[in-house]
Amino acid sequence: MERDALRGRMVIEESREAVVVLDDEDRVIAASRRARQALDGVREGEQLPEALLRGEGGRTPLVVPYVIGGRTERLVYFSEAGDLAAYEELRSGFTAAVSHELRTPLARLLSLLELAGLPGEDVPALVEQARHEIDAIRELIDEVLFLAELESGTRVVSLGAEPVLPVLRQVAGELTEQAARAGVALHVEGEDDATAEMRPRMLGVVARNLAENAIRYAGPGTNATLSVRREGSAVVLRVVDDGVGVEQSDLPRLFERFYRTDRSRGSRGTGLGLAIVKHVVSSAGGTVEAAGGRGRGLEIRCYFPLRA
Repeated sequence: MERDALRGRMVIEESREAVVVLDDEDRVIAASRRARQALDGVREGEQLPEALLRGEGGRTPLVVPYVIGGRTERLVYFSEAGDLAAYEELRSGFTAAVSHELRTPLARLLSLLELAGLPGEDVPALVEQARHEIDAIRELIDEVLFLAELESGTRVVSLGAEPVLPVLRQVAGELTEQAARAGVALHVEGEDDATAEMRPRMLGVVARNLAENAIRYAGPGTNATLSVRREGSAVVLRVVDDGVGVEQSDLPRLFERFYRTDRSRGSRGTGLGLAIVKHVVSSAGGTVEAAGGRGRGLEIRCYFPLRA
């Protein structure tokens, strides 16, 4: 029962919707993080303002009553006008982008198979290239599904404070060989007691995507440093490289899905790594930003708020 109750609270807490649970006297039993941030007057143990239930302030309540343990409770979802239209537009654009991104490796795969049927071709070499294209397709599909799970709330991002530095060290160790092949030296530094309210698995996702981004794009003979420190009211996870960098105009768009700078368009990346980083960090209540410039390397900073 206690485990079920904890699961229920976590599902509500991490929901990307503004959702509130009310008792039969309209007192707030539980509320999602988004509801607490977006709605005035939402506090556990206190009555929900009547104005919210009347739909004032531009948010429409959807009320779902149920009975548990002989008590009547209500689950209330608050949506803004235009939410559905915006979601449909986003879904349509995302579907089109995924289709476009899949066409390139599929076209290369088809070309390789056609070449393998011609006389005099090096079939084993073509088969090996075809395997690489299949790996690229698999990676893209895996990351699309992972991002969909994040958005649907299937993946729980945070459960409690976790030390960040051990995760950075583990990720750097796992990527040592990949970094060496790319000519990038990985370094790890930071404070042992710096923590973030994220599951170790999710911390690993963030660190790995940031490190792989540096490995892919910094260029040979460069360094990439993964670090974590407390700064003011936040814990800051940084990945800094001294590579070729990107244009200033590209910095604001690095976290968009499938966005690639001109230099990286021919790479084997899916274009989803930094989008996943932003989504995971945002789901944990944090923010991300990029800094740097052409010829000045790239720095990605993830800010996690310190909890009182």
